[in-house]
Amino acid sequence: MIQAETIDKSSVIPIYYQLFKLIEEQIRRGDLKPGESLPTEHEISLRFEISRMTVRRAIAELVSAGMVYAQQGRGTFVATPKLDNIVFELNDFNQEIKERGLNCKNTLLEAKIIRADKELRERFQVGEESKRFLYFRTVFSAEDERLSYEVKYTIYSKSRPILESELKDPSLPGLIATHTEYVPMSAKKVLQVAVCTEEEAAILGIAPNSPVFLVEQTIYDPDLKPVGWSKAVYRGDRYKLTSYDGWYKKD
Repeated sequence: MIQAETIDKSSVIPIYYQLFKLIEEQIRRGDLKPGESLPTEHEISLRFEISRMTVRRAIAELVSAGMVYAQQGRGTFVATPKLDNIVFELNDFNQEIKERGLNCKNTLLEAKIIRADKELRERFQVGEESKRFLYFRTVFSAEDERLSYEVKYTIYSKSRPILESELKDPSLPGLIATHTEYVPMSAKKVLQVAVCTEEEAAILGIAPNSPVFLVEQTIYDPDLKPVGWSKAVYRGDRYKLTSYDGWYKKD
């Protein structure tokens, strides 16, 4: 049972992110126990007087963070902590900047609908050459300094159009949950320490071969079919890596 706490609808912090942090904190405190089911989207939306779409996006973020897992037809449950694992996690970049009170800006560099090439078909496990994807690139800045660059793909749903302003949001699970017919149920993130390419260096305003964090993320639906993929490059001199003991997505 989610404890009664308030959400500030006048805050600059998005409502979905407030709900995400509220549930995350209750899991970490032990108010929500491993294996305990979360209320339904409808119940949460009524309790906090927010839309079900907002609730769905917050749940998608919790799934992506490995705090909860979903079972089709049964509901969403708190993941079990596994104490012999350390899971490294990059914090939500945009929200962290906003919470520090810094001037944050998301810049959309490019957005287009593309046909699937061989690499995309293999990555998303689709056979149809006619399948279309939404492709877009963004840069995230704070105090006019470019800090990260991201490329994202998701299967395009013609019936759910997306506004250009919404493509500036760094949350791929949230985008999939609100603008496609797919439900993001789990995410796999692979982090590497790398050096930036000449193109990435030019975009971020740093020297070629500068150290960066490279994070590849794949979003899966309930059948473990890929429905989203992204690659993010974080400046090594401006970003930190944090870790939490034990929270992981249920296998």
